[in-house]
Amino acid sequence: MLAALLCLPLLPARAQKYTDGLVDKSVAVIGNDMIMLSQLESEVQMMRMRGQAADQKARCEILENMLINKLFYVQAKKDSLQVNDANVEQVLTQRLDEAFSALGGEKGVTEYFHKPLYKLRMEWKEQLTEQSLIQQKQQEVATKTARVTPADVADYFHATAKEDLPVISTQYRLRQILVYPDRESANLAVKEKLLSLRERVLNGEKFSTLARMYSQDPGSVSKGGELGMLSKTVFWPAFSDAAMALKVGQVSQIVETPDGFHIIQLIAREGDMFNARHILIKPTYTTQDRIQAFDRLDSIRTLIVKDSVSFQDAARKFSQDRATSVSGGLLADPYSGSSYFEKDQLKPNDYAVIRNMKEGDVSEPFESLDNEGRNGNTVYKIIYLEKIIPSHTATLETDYNQLLETVNNKQAEEAIDNFIKTKQKVTHIFIDPMFRGCDFKYEGWVR
Repeated sequence: MLAALLCLPLLPARAQKYTDGLVDKSVAVIGNDMIMLSQLESEVQMMRMRGQAADQKARCEILENMLINKLFYVQAKKDSLQVNDANVEQVLTQRLDEAFSALGGEKGVTEYFHKPLYKLRMEWKEQLTEQSLIQQKQQEVATKTARVTPADVADYFHATAKEDLPVISTQYRLRQILVYPDRESANLAVKEKLLSLRERVLNGEKFSTLARMYSQDPGSVSKGGELGMLSKTVFWPAFSDAAMALKVGQVSQIVETPDGFHIIQLIAREGDMFNARHILIKPTYTTQDRIQAFDRLDSIRTLIVKDSVSFQDAARKFSQDRATSVSGGLLADPYSGSSYFEKDQLKPNDYAVIRNMKEGDVSEPFESLDNEGRNGNTVYKIIYLEKIIPSHTATLETDYNQLLETVNNKQAEEAIDNFIKTKQKVTHIFIDPMFRGCDFKYEGWVR
């Protein structure tokens, strides 16, 4: 079979017309599949849409990625892997929303890509279906080949020079007791302000002028509160639902989101996209609110320091953070589940407090932010520094999981590399002369 493949004549670049009268052609042949110049340039357009540079080097990288993907795609089809259609539709919707938001709606997208939306959707769905199979095959190759044992981890550790082992950053294990300021009076003050601004708009004042004067949204205040034509999925559901329910020029009632309180004026709507102005005002808290919260936390801290109550029990009883109070105030990463945090994973205000603390210390009350909204809302807290693991070179005794991950990733990369190099040898590949000067990662593309 290999001899037969190698004897196949090189297929000439097939040319045809595509957008703007440019000549399309195949820039690579891999097995029975061709990679067209138009496909490569479509990826270049996506890069530019995202603000990324797309020079000849980038084109070479794109082409090599497309070649690699084809190797996995061919094998995935041979293995009869199945596509998750629901996932493909979800990713397709996200890609369309991204394009709509970046290019100003359907009209902007069709003009940018020089294609009607139905055709673009069809092409992208085909690409994403192929990508789904490719990812499945890549995952299968990586996990089947890379089966790491404790002996593998030990071998890696002992065979690797100390300076080449992973360095584990300083990690902190924390517990917190968190209280919110008096929100009711602060929220009422914001609502009264927004009602007054809404009344002024209804009486003839320009929404954009008031937005420049009063809105607390740094991303839109200089534009008179205008957000641009964006998909409704970009916004908090309460915000997009209120905006989509408006008529052009109409001003909404007060809308609450995790970012604060808004009034919205619709400028235009197009399908599931809209352009609107808004005025955002966040609740602000008085010195008295801060003093009251600090006094409460200071009383709790005194009980803890005097051993009248443990920090864990105090957190369960007094903390207003539902995510941590049930675990005695223990902070944990919601994605990994780890209760150890590096500096960059902590909120700046929190790290500024704990960096001078020792294990077992309980901080004085301080102001910080919660995890709500895009920037967080004001909260007050005390922190118990339960454990510090200083920065160090990984060891088998203390960092087995990190070493296991390193070895697993290393073996997975080797498995992927071996798959690519093996398939290159038994697959008919032709690269157009315009790309033969590329500095490819894998040498087997050009023969």
